[in-house]
Amino acid sequence: MGFEGDWPNSPLRILEERLHADPSRVVLRPFHLGWQAKNAPGGRALRLVKDVAELTEEQVEAEYERVRGDFVARHWQTEKMFDDRFDEVEETATIDVSGFSRTRKRLIGAFFCHEYTYAAAALMNPSIVPHPDQSGISGGAVRFVMSLRAVGEGHISSIAFREGIATPDGGFALWPQGTLATSVELDDASLTDSEAGVIVHRHPDSSLSNTVIFPITEQQRGGLEDLRLVRFDHGGGDFEWIGTYTAYSGSSIRSELLRTVDFRRFLLEPIHGRAGRNKGMALFPEKIGGKYAMVSRQDGKNLFLLKSDRLDRWNSEGSLLMEPKYPWEFIQIGNCGSPIRTDAGWLLFTHGVGAMRKYSLGCALLDLDDPSKVIGRTAEPVLTAVDADRSGYVPNVIYTCGALKVGEQLLVPYGISDSAVGFATVSVKDLLQLMVP
Repeated sequence: MGFEGDWPNSPLRILEERLHADPSRVVLRPFHLGWQAKNAPGGRALRLVKDVAELTEEQVEAEYERVRGDFVARHWQTEKMFDDRFDEVEETATIDVSGFSRTRKRLIGAFFCHEYTYAAAALMNPSIVPHPDQSGISGGAVRFVMSLRAVGEGHISSIAFREGIATPDGGFALWPQGTLATSVELDDASLTDSEAGVIVHRHPDSSLSNTVIFPITEQQRGGLEDLRLVRFDHGGGDFEWIGTYTAYSGSSIRSELLRTVDFRRFLLEPIHGRAGRNKGMALFPEKIGGKYAMVSRQDGKNLFLLKSDRLDRWNSEGSLLMEPKYPWEFIQIGNCGSPIRTDAGWLLFTHGVGAMRKYSLGCALLDLDDPSKVIGRTAEPVLTAVDADRSGYVPNVIYTCGALKVGEQLLVPYGISDSAVGFATVSVKDLLQLMVP
């Protein structure tokens, strides 16, 4: 326990809980190969199907039993995945498979599946929001959903979740994860156009804490990065959970939206307009002056305030909100999640990048009615990487994609050097006392 950082005035209390990369957590996924296409050189996918077709039934039975013994107990509905993959392969096969036994079909399907360790390399950059289900919660506690950027083989980023309960005294507890993780599935497998939204759903028998959202479209194929969740109030008790994230194709980036009302079905859709070409967009939890509003770094260095009549279209690159002012943020500043409503104003966590590309967290306070007015900001970081937390995949980085207000306390999960996740707590009052005009 203690303060994190070399800034003696930091009021944040660091909690002991840490989440780390875990190569033992795997999901069963389709094995999509470049040579699986009909026009692939050599027809290797077809050759693979023919190889299995030429096995005797006894060989098929023996080989499939080995596959079952290795993998069926490790995953959710493993054999259904094999069935589904065979059905997909059958659509492109040019040989007659009508006489294949069920076991032979499943063995073929198994050749087109693989295990994927979605969080083997890193777990980082969390966001946190109130859970849609607050039934049975008392004493001012809040059930929450936390999203995490999980990085696996090939440095591909996906979205993982953890559920838990936070209390007004700054404490929290995470719900346990099961041994099995499942990937979301497309509602319509044919809809993978990167210019259109896609709808995915989690398995009805899988918990949210054991669910992973992987890249689906061509624009997302390099990863889904840094989801910033917010519970958006449409008015009259109509809440929607909306997240902005960066879709990385491997060569280009684009901001996109995740939208859900229950964390069972999710719409993933592009953000259109000039502003969507940048990353780090964070949505206010309600409309401001009848318009949707976001905070984003549009020029690579400064923070801007954006407004739009539509959630999915942001044509204007906005107006300048904040520029780097202090040495620890001279290289750039950006938001660290959606603004949080307080009686004093919109509380906005920021990140600054200083000498040696060291990332630190700061805070700003924006006017409730006119968030283009900056009431105050912290002159020094409230959280920095020190000691062991400086080491990781990307050293000297502290970063968060959102905090949770519970009563007058804030629970702040944060990424540690792009490798792990830590937790801190602080009162709103203590943060406000650090603000200078």
